[in-house]
Parts: sequence; C-alpha cells; structure tokens
Amino acid sequence: MTTGFPATPPVLSPVALIEAEIGTPQELGALADGQRRIIPILGGRVSGARLAGRVLPGGADWQTVRPDGLAEIEARYTLALTEVDGAAVDALVDIRNPGMRHGPAEVLARVAAGEDVDPSLYYFRTTPRFTTGHPALGWMNRTLFVARGRRLAARVEIEVFAVG
Repeated sequence: MTTGFPATPPVLSPVALIEAEIGTPQELGALADGQRRIIPILGGRVSGARLAGRVLPGGADWQTVRPDGLAEIEARYTLALTEVDGAAVDALVDIRNPGMRHGPAEVLARVAAGEDVDPSLYYFRTTPRFTTGHPALGWMNRTLFVARGRRLAARVEIEVFAVG
C-alpha cells in the first residue's frame, strides 16, 4: 500500500563536537533499578561545522547502570558559544541530553577503566535538546538533534547532528 508520502529518511547534518571534561564519578550505590552515579562536568570545548565555544563547569551526568549493563544517561550542562555559522556571538545555551550506552561486558569494562576504546565497539547515543534565548539562535530551540558519543578517561566526546 502506498500513501504518496516519500519513503526517504531524514538527513543528518553535522553541528558540532562537544568535548566535556569530566570529574570523578560520585557513586550513590545500588538501587532497585541499578547502580546510580553522578559524574560532574568540569568544562570543555565546542567545535565543528556550526558551533564554537566552551562547555561551562557546573553540569553533571546522572546515570543509572541497569543490571543488564545498559547505562541510562541524563546529562545537563551549559555552553558559552562564541561563534555560530561563522558569525561571532556571545550566547549561553542550556543542554539536556538523555541517552544510553551499552555493549559487550568486556568492552564496557575497558571503557570504565578509562581505556581509549573504538566507539564502534559499543553503542552510545543521545538526543540533545538545546534551549537559548539568544535571538540569532532560535533555530536551535526548534530543531531535533541526535548524537553519538565516545567515553574517554577524562572526557566524553559528543558528536551532534541536526535532523533534517
């Protein structure tokens, strides 16, 4: 059955690479739904196709690692952007970034140990939501984004794409 609606998938356009420096996880312990921890975000930088700036200190990533090894992620932090689409700006942007990470137990053990593990060996995806009051950045409030992540010893890299 055809509906006349084109069967073409959405297009992903590169937006930025967010490199968030992280602190020592604060382990809350085992709860009914899994191991809880809070990982402080200490700062970082933003670079890429559309955005440049820095990650401000003070955010965090709240995680629940379920018994099956899946990490449910809920990160929230602030960007201080200095450039958008090649133009200078001075803008603060709030990010709420839920997602998940999972993979083979031996790969996740290497990630947890701080090793530089090929990100194709595990699944780390998020759906960042940007919010800002800057008049030139309204498009960020009205666009859906997806991202793939990579966990390193002292930072997390989030490669963000706009869904078109």
